[in-house]
Amino acid sequence: MPNNEKLDRFRTAAGFIAALDQSGGSSPKALAQYGIEPSEYSSDAEMFDLIHAERTRIVTSPAFTGDRVLAAIMFEDTMDREVDGRPTADYLWSVKGVIPFLKIDKGLQDEADGVQLMKDIPGLDETLPKAAAQGVIGTKERSVIHSADPAGIYRIVDQQFAVAQQVIAAGLLPILEPEIDIHAPDKQRAEELLKAAILEWLPRIGDDLVAIKISLPSVDGFYNDLMRHPNVARVVALSGGYTRDEADEHLRRNPGLIASFSRALLEGLNVHQSDEEFNTTLDASIEQIYQASTAR
Repeated sequence: MPNNEKLDRFRTAAGFIAALDQSGGSSPKALAQYGIEPSEYSSDAEMFDLIHAERTRIVTSPAFTGDRVLAAIMFEDTMDREVDGRPTADYLWSVKGVIPFLKIDKGLQDEADGVQLMKDIPGLDETLPKAAAQGVIGTKERSVIHSADPAGIYRIVDQQFAVAQQVIAAGLLPILEPEIDIHAPDKQRAEELLKAAILEWLPRIGDDLVAIKISLPSVDGFYNDLMRHPNVARVVALSGGYTRDEADEHLRRNPGLIASFSRALLEGLNVHQSDEEFNTTLDASIEQIYQASTAR
């Protein structure tokens, strides 16, 4: 299991997770939200430099500290770079008190049986010990459910736990992310099938721990039993297409569920803002999400 101090803090401390893990496929959209259009870069290398500059601006902001931001999820390119002369994971923990996680999935397969499984994750046996050596506490791996197809949902959960067991064997904490599309016509039924499949799987991991990242539930309090489960370190929620205000309202109605937001966290940030404007906007966003994540 991961470093006890980080794990204990992750399980019990107040705050939320900053999902700063857009990778190759989602970076252009993230940059556009930040005010940088595709015409302003001409290669993947330039794109990733711009993404890292944005993330550096976020994590070095005085608004971004472990007082409210419990953890942050990076992707591998970010982990392999530095912030203020320190490896990114070390900067997050040693300077900001923010627990570092690593996104390990490599995108989604084509939809089948109402779901999109993860693509294969080449080189994972090399990536996991590298992440652990840099102080990363755990991983995040995303797949997507589009409809309440029992066979598809069971395949999603089986794959998530198969990857989770590989992560656990490397001494890290996996965050399972079987996202349910918030626009699915049978979303509530999909949630029922997903939770049942997860509860069926959890006893098979013995004394080990996982965290679970899910879409905000249709019924308030629906994931309370997962939050109480002895094998679950934390249950966190993605914004999934809701605005920040909408997502925060859902969170407030689900005490114990904390945010793991990406786009909703970064709403309103722009490359052309002065540092004062940027930090003020980020501070307001962090405070709003923190308050929703700690509502009782």
